[in-house]
Amino acid sequence: QVQLVESGGGLVQPGGSLRLSCAASGSFFWLNAMGWYRQAPGKERDLVASIASGGMANYVDSVKGRFTISRDSTKNTVYLQMNNLKPEDTAVYYCNAGARIWRGSFEYWGQGTQVTVSS
Repeated sequence: QVQLVESGGGLVQPGGSLRLSCAASGSFFWLNAMGWYRQAPGKERDLVASIASGGMANYVDSVKGRFTISRDSTKNTVYLQMNNLKPEDTAVYYCNAGARIWRGSFEYWGQGTQVTVSS
């Protein structure tokens, strides 16, 4: 199985920055695409950013120019650099990764990390 552990969330003022990290561990051959989702109270979980194994990144329009997703394959870690944070960015952020294990490829989720943007 694969475990994803997020870190880096917290409370920040509008305009501030946070860097989220998600490290994958466990038994897998390799990781496929990785991404960050977020879920605000009363809302569905939505994709924020994703990054393919080759490095191609995609972002939801609301975070373009402010967030940057990256990955370090040697560390099996994906990052989300969040700049110029806004109150509407407040949510639980979840790491997602596709991983190849012995029986096939599956998606895995982290436990989530709270990001609160408030003055």
